[in-house]
Amino acid sequence: MRTTAERRRWIVFLGLASAVFVVDQIVKVWIVGNFEVDVPVEIVGDWLRIALTHNNGALFGMFRDQALVFAFFSIAVIGLIVWYHGHGAKGLLMSVALGLLLGGALGNLADRLRYGSVVDFVDMGIGGWRFYTYNVADAAITTSILLLILIAVVPGLAGSSSDA
Repeated sequence: MRTTAERRRWIVFLGLASAVFVVDQIVKVWIVGNFEVDVPVEIVGDWLRIALTHNNGALFGMFRDQALVFAFFSIAVIGLIVWYHGHGAKGLLMSVALGLLLGGALGNLADRLRYGSVVDFVDMGIGGWRFYTYNVADAAITTSILLLILIAVVPGLAGSSSDA
C-alpha cells in the first residue's frame, strides 16, 4: 500500500513527465510545420534563433545515422527511470528530476519513431560561436541532470519518501 507521500511523488513524477512530453511534441509539430530545415530565423538578434534541424544521432549530433539504435536505448532508459522512481528514488526533488528526465526521453523517443531523427530548433550563440541546437525535451533533460548533480553534491536535498 502506497503512502500519501508516495502517491504525491508519483503524481508529480508522471504529471511533470506528461507535461514535458506534451509541450515538447506540440512545439515540435508547430516548428516542423512552419519553418524550413537549415534556414535560421532570428528571434533575439543573432543570439537566439529558430534553426530547424533533424538530429539522427545522439547528444551534440554524435553517432549520426543511429536513430534506431538510440530508440531501443531510449526505451531501456525509460524503463530504468520508471523503475528507479519506484524503487530507489526518495523525496519530491528526485521525483521532479526524474519526471523531467522521463518527459524529455519520451519526447525524443517519439521523434525518433515518427521522423527517424530528433527535431531540434533552438539555436543560441553569437556569430560563429553557437551552442548545440536543442529542443524542449533536451532542455528538460539538461535541467534534470543539473538537479541530479545537485542532489548528489548535497544529498540532503533528496529528502526522504515522506517529503511531499
